[in-house]
Amino acid sequence: MSSVMKRIALIFRSKANTALDAAEDPRETLDYSYTKQQELLRKVRRGLADVATSRKRLELQMQQLDQQSGKLQQQAQQALSAGREDLAREALTRRSALQQQGADLATQHGNLLAEEERLTTASQRLQAKVEAFRTKKETLKATYTAAEAQTKINEAFSGVSEEMGDVGMAVERAEDKTAQMQARASAVDELIASGALEDHSTGGKDDITRELEQMSSTNEVEVELARMRGQVEGGSAPAQIEGQTAPSSQEDKA
Repeated sequence: MSSVMKRIALIFRSKANTALDAAEDPRETLDYSYTKQQELLRKVRRGLADVATSRKRLELQMQQLDQQSGKLQQQAQQALSAGREDLAREALTRRSALQQQGADLATQHGNLLAEEERLTTASQRLQAKVEAFRTKKETLKATYTAAEAQTKINEAFSGVSEEMGDVGMAVERAEDKTAQMQARASAVDELIASGALEDHSTGGKDDITRELEQMSSTNEVEVELARMRGQVEGGSAPAQIEGQTAPSSQEDKA
């Protein structure tokens, strides 16, 4: 049972990996990585600004301590001049405490200065790294976009080639059918001309029969026309046409 579950888990992981690969756009991943690096750079710069602010505050405190220490030194001298050794001793004691505070502040100032220098170097290096990554990112994005466009163009050309292949096959079939119909029409014409097939449009008659019938029909038309002309002219006998004689008067009476 455990082996079946492992296989199922493996199948799901492989399916998920395939789906993620299909959904992942390298350009989006590069932009996201660049955004995270920029956020890290901003954090380092904020830290650097905080350290610099603390260092500046310590410097102001150290200046105030120096001023107070100098003032206590003057007061001690004045008190000693006035015969107030006790006041002079108190002033010097306070001055010594201020000097100790100043020494502690100087130590902290040194640490902050070192931290500031370290963060400055780190910020500069990180900024250079981010700029280099940005250049590489844009190059990779442009290369990926060009490759994607080339792939789409190749796929388009492949589709056109397949379509043109189908068109070529259709043209070949049309040419074959046309040639077949032309051959059939020519064969039928030859069969009709040879008399092997009857031309139903002419009633199945050959050329000679049709020509003779046409001549006979023409003669009959001319005879009838001459008869009618004679009747119009007063009953005169129609002229003979092509060896035929007009009917006699007796025949007319009959």
